[in-house]
Amino acid sequence: MISMKQLLTTLMFCWVLTGIAQKQYLQCGQLLDTDRGVLLQEKTLVIEGKLILEVLDGYQQGGADDELIDLRSRTVLPGLIDMHVHIEMQSSPDQYIKRFTTNPADMAFEAAVYAERTLMAGFTTVRDLGGSGVNIALRKAIAKGLTPGPRIFTCGKAIATTGGHADPTNGRNLELMGDPGPNEGVVNSPEEGRKAVRQRYKEGADVIKITATGGVLSVAKNGQNPQFTIAEIRAITETADDYGMLTAAHAHGDEGMQRAIKGGIRTIEHGTLMSEATMELMKEYGVYMVPTISAGKEAARNAEKPGYFPAVVAQKAREIGPQIQNTFSRAYKKGVPIAFGTDAGVFPHGTNAQEFGYMVEGGMPAGEALRAATITNANLLGMGGKLGQLKPGYIADIIAVDGNPLQDVGVLREMAFVMKEGKVYLQ
Repeated sequence: MISMKQLLTTLMFCWVLTGIAQKQYLQCGQLLDTDRGVLLQEKTLVIEGKLILEVLDGYQQGGADDELIDLRSRTVLPGLIDMHVHIEMQSSPDQYIKRFTTNPADMAFEAAVYAERTLMAGFTTVRDLGGSGVNIALRKAIAKGLTPGPRIFTCGKAIATTGGHADPTNGRNLELMGDPGPNEGVVNSPEEGRKAVRQRYKEGADVIKITATGGVLSVAKNGQNPQFTIAEIRAITETADDYGMLTAAHAHGDEGMQRAIKGGIRTIEHGTLMSEATMELMKEYGVYMVPTISAGKEAARNAEKPGYFPAVVAQKAREIGPQIQNTFSRAYKKGVPIAFGTDAGVFPHGTNAQEFGYMVEGGMPAGEALRAATITNANLLGMGGKLGQLKPGYIADIIAVDGNPLQDVGVLREMAFVMKEGKVYLQ
């Protein structure tokens, strides 16, 4: 006679086999080939577990135990990748006061909401470029399946110089200001830069971000001055390379950009006041521009709302914000490598796809903008061959929209279907 233990073991074995055997068949009316920038007609994606198993011609379906998902009236794309978000925060009139009233637990609950909105907007992967460290905990929670959200690559805390754009004590009184150092992400020498990178690694960061120039939203007068020496930047990038970490530099001013490029930074965020000479330098070094046009426009709009920003911030937002789209247009036409990033958090999370419209307005064809948000970003993150395309062996991050995004990128603002790692989140 079979024992209860043997019966349970047999049932569990059968359950596991059933789970492995079941596949998902996604019948796709149109499927975007992000590599060639063309739409393929009447395809079927076969998903097994977290991966794409096959891409079949026509509308196919599996066996009785397989799941059929009908997307025949829709355009299917790989999940989108945003290379610049701040998942912990979202711009509001009280954002500067909240620094003193919000606890990490409060921030974590808000961040979970922002993460879900981002995923439901079709962005299945993001690079988070600066927060308090809650971003690292959120990345872990999403990876464990505790809360829905995109796959996160995060820098944890950004690295600044004393008084620089990411110095967390800017704008505070002398009693609260203190003297933050590498642990807090503030450095003033190559040695401190190395320590800060190692500290970020120790805390669990995936990437390194520096603030190479002044910024718009920090409570500091100058929004464009260079804030690192080349020696400091080189120490940071060399250490990041040792630890296998991608590097990014916030930069509005031209001199700071040139130092960052020569110092080994991989992506320039914003790039607002980029000169022709710097564009040539970016091409020479193979450095990517992440334009964040949406953030510039949003900051400029909010600067006109009385009391929304401190006066010193509002002035910078009026001066810098409106220029980003034009700089992007010139850089693209010049042949500067472009990656897709929005700076979501400066504007509402979940509206990231508006960036496509601004890029197209700036002269980039829709197919190239979509390639930037898929293949280009996947390669930068070291995920080429896993993300950014709908091919066998790739992770099953899949979205669908109504309409043709190559003709109207506006359709990307409304998702009809979202899958991440083979799990359906929106249908």
